[in-house]
Amino acid sequence: MTQTIVYTLICINVLTFVVYGIDKWKAKQGSWRISEATLLLLAVIGGSIGALLGMQVWHHKTMHKKFKYGLPMILLAQIALIYFINK
Repeated sequence: MTQTIVYTLICINVLTFVVYGIDKWKAKQGSWRISEATLLLLAVIGGSIGALLGMQVWHHKTMHKKFKYGLPMILLAQIALIYFINK
């Protein structure tokens, strides 16, 4: 079961990273965008590392406070949750 969780988290983080890149590309093109709620939801369901990497690599949403401060808080909450579950 643990292996399945690890693979699922890897997939969610890769997906989140790619979605951040797509949204940045769409922003440059001036086309329809992915909602901020969707971007944050991907982080909440386990893609926080992919979201943080996406912010850094794509230079996307780096000045938005809810992303700049919210994503690290989501990651810390996820780490705390894992710690307490495995304690």
